[in-house]
Amino acid sequence: MMKSFSHGLAAAGFALSAVAAAPALASSHMDAPLISLDDPANTTDVYAFISRREGSVADMLTVALAVYPFEEPGIGPNNYRFDDAVTYDLHVALDGDIAKGRPDLTYRFEFTTTIPDQASILQTYLGALEPQGVGQFATNQNLRQTYTVTQFDWRKGDKGTVLGTNLTVPPNNQGRVTRYYNQGDDGDMPAKPGVATTAALDPFTRNAIASIAKNHRVFAGQRDDGFYGDIQSIFDLDFTFGRDRSTPTKPFDSQGGYNVHTIALEIPVVSLSGAKFAGVYATTSRSGKGGKEKMIQVGRQGNPLFVEALLANMDKDKYNRSAPKDDGQFGAAVDNPQLSQLFSVTPIIPGLLRSIYVPDMIRVDLTTGPARLAGKPGFHRLGVFGGDVLQSTAQDPFANGGKIPGGWPNGRRFGDDVIDIAIIALGIAGAGPDYSAVDIDRVTDNDITYNQVFPYAATPLNGRVHGHHASTP
Repeated sequence: MMKSFSHGLAAAGFALSAVAAAPALASSHMDAPLISLDDPANTTDVYAFISRREGSVADMLTVALAVYPFEEPGIGPNNYRFDDAVTYDLHVALDGDIAKGRPDLTYRFEFTTTIPDQASILQTYLGALEPQGVGQFATNQNLRQTYTVTQFDWRKGDKGTVLGTNLTVPPNNQGRVTRYYNQGDDGDMPAKPGVATTAALDPFTRNAIASIAKNHRVFAGQRDDGFYGDIQSIFDLDFTFGRDRSTPTKPFDSQGGYNVHTIALEIPVVSLSGAKFAGVYATTSRSGKGGKEKMIQVGRQGNPLFVEALLANMDKDKYNRSAPKDDGQFGAAVDNPQLSQLFSVTPIIPGLLRSIYVPDMIRVDLTTGPARLAGKPGFHRLGVFGGDVLQSTAQDPFANGGKIPGGWPNGRRFGDDVIDIAIIALGIAGAGPDYSAVDIDRVTDNDITYNQVFPYAATPLNGRVHGHHASTP
């Protein structure tokens, strides 16, 4: 899969120019009819990339799943949270099982919610929160969530190994009562920007990072929505993105100012049985009549944009309730995408979209060493199209010593501009001398910088001051 993609990129010559028109291609987070009615189970984005812990030379496969789109910061008195009736699964397929659409490992996250003080009208917080230490709830945190992580190794047919239990979810960023999330530890200030060391993380985030069995590390809690793009113009069928009349509200990051709930997991590459490639996707399942014993899959996601941009309305719900092994049923939509027909173009490489989306898993070359992270030297939001490449020891598709894409679709990092990358791949942006000039929707970065250490996703935005409310206190 990756090899055919990379060969095609070499043939394409790394050349493209920006244009003023673009298709209805974006991740709205509301991508299929039924799941749009179920926010806690609604997957917004999946990430997968190679990373390293501070001071370590051991490679980690970092995977992440975000759910609950468009969380308005500071909502109350109730609070956005993971759903106790939903199981959240991150799946990893290895080597030959990627093409078969069959996971080798599944990491399951199950949550439990308690409200200790039921006599108070204050459901979420009983007052200003003070961090208490790693794995502990903050003082005055009345809505409390814990979770369990279970690993299933389908190669062994086991019934699951609990890697961690009674793990804590940090509070949401409300404002003054959660002041340590925010600049200057001031609840009236915007959320703290991304940092380069674990020690510099805000204490709520830092205390919720848990080291669990088999050298895994995990985090689950509220984060900024790391996807960026002008979805509003697409819904308005304005494919000039405001260029036609110098629209004063453009450019516009439609996800700017919103939070999501994110699960992030570090998996030691050394634990993956010497595999050279991994395929990553996520599912959410909701309890049926039999409770947790009878779970029904309601959501699924791998690569970005598949459901929204390639699948017809009649297939969108079907995708969410099916498995990657069945993705051949969507082959016609992938091989002859309606978007390409509308713009009378073809993908820049024959078979490119099939190599990415069928089966729909984010493919990661495990031999490259760590990916460049947003904010670090060499990172480019367009990945390979901006000259951001990694060194593989498992393949040499360009006959250039093994250099392959540094970001999506070889993994997906926080900060990858998946809209513009997809536009390039579809061939809609035309051809020219410089891929790095592509800027379709005029949104080229997130509304807050990402962290360069685990859990990588940015600080949750402050309920008092964020993108679509006042930007200053």
